[in-house]
Amino acid sequence: MRNRFDQELSALNNELIEMGALIERAIDDASRALLEKDPALARQAIGQGARVDEKEKQIERRCLRLLLQQQPVAADLRMISTALKMITDMERIGDQASDISDITMHIRFENLRSKVHISDMAAAAIKMVTDSIDSFVKKDLELAKAVAAYDDVVDRLFIKVKDELLILIKDGDVSCLDLLMIAKYLERIGDHAVNIAEWVQYSITGQKLL
Repeated sequence: MRNRFDQELSALNNELIEMGALIERAIDDASRALLEKDPALARQAIGQGARVDEKEKQIERRCLRLLLQQQPVAADLRMISTALKMITDMERIGDQASDISDITMHIRFENLRSKVHISDMAAAAIKMVTDSIDSFVKKDLELAKAVAAYDDVVDRLFIKVKDELLILIKDGDVSCLDLLMIAKYLERIGDHAVNIAEWVQYSITGQKLL
């Protein structure tokens, strides 16, 4: 019975890795679509949303099966509960990547300085998402804590983008509000990665505090 349970937990880890890869790809596609002015790539990133949603349902079903059929206790129960919490944040990350792509398809401006910072924000957000999921799979408490610390990088980049765009907006370029919204979505993605990392700490220690 325990061997079967361990196999199910291993399958759960693999599905979380797959979902993580999907949202990482969605963020990367969304940011590249913006920087390269590529509507086709933006549509591709939006299409990733359906795959993310389906993967969330698959993981949710597996977790509920484990809870109902195996009745796990202690650390195993925390692990499964953590997975259920994680996929909620992961699904929202996928939604926000789609929102970025949707805005990109209607943008009619470019601001190279801010776009450079947007690119940096996207790279930092992807790193946070990757590390938060890896920390769960590897049960790496220090990596989970590092994700929260790295959120400062995304926040500082957001401030740079915001300050640059506010100057342009004051000069009458209200279209820059679209780019500001994209930056805000990337900041939120970082926040969701922090949430994932906090749940990882809970799964390991029983306490959801970093």
